[in-house]
Amino acid sequence: MSAIAIAPALRGTARSRAGARPVATVRTGAGSAAHRPRVRASAAADPAPLRLTRRGRAVVWCLGVALAAGVGGAAASAQADGPVAATEVRRVVVAPGDTLWGIAADATSPGQDVRDVVLRLISLNELASGGLQAGQTIVVPVG
Repeated sequence: MSAIAIAPALRGTARSRAGARPVATVRTGAGSAAHRPRVRASAAADPAPLRLTRRGRAVVWCLGVALAAGVGGAAASAQADGPVAATEVRRVVVAPGDTLWGIAADATSPGQDVRDVVLRLISLNELASGGLQAGQTIVVPVG
């Protein structure tokens, strides 16, 4: 397998090698090469610097302001949980025949739903179900 390297031909220039002689350019016609501007080989390879127009600068500024406003808005709306007030509880030893519903009905304040108190008892005591055993100690919220 063979490889061929192809490079663009440049008029009037020669690739410099150690000990190589410059290549002479051949001019044909009256002043055909004299009227063309000479282009340096390295000028084509240099990248142009980045330039922004007024509109481009305005867009960059607007994006920066929008990003700052978004980050600032998110930071302003973040709230940490404050300290939770402790729940006052009393310990109750379950007697034979007591149910979670009956204990919750005794602990319910006027106007409060018994179902909410049952759910609260289950979460406070970390019960897997609503079943209780005689002799078990549970905590019941006061009031």
